[in-house]
Amino acid sequence: MKKVSKTDWEKLADMDDKAIDTSDIAELDDAFFRHAEITTPKKKPVTLRLDSDVLLWFKSQGQGYQTRINTLLRRYMESHQSR
Repeated sequence: MKKVSKTDWEKLADMDDKAIDTSDIAELDDAFFRHAEITTPKKKPVTLRLDSDVLLWFKSQGQGYQTRINTLLRRYMESHQSR
């Protein structure tokens, strides 16, 4: 980050939750959660050529290796979109 934070993080960490003023935040009632939707992009099957050692490493991390690869690619994409 190029901007220096003006937040007193130590003071904030020491605060009790009840001491935080949330009066300017609207309450989320049951109706909000009844109608809330979480959307995720649809997955598309692709053929992707990876170096064999890279694929073996991801597979060695256990089940969900494809999801982890997708997460890393998404983070890379998002970090480059803001430029």
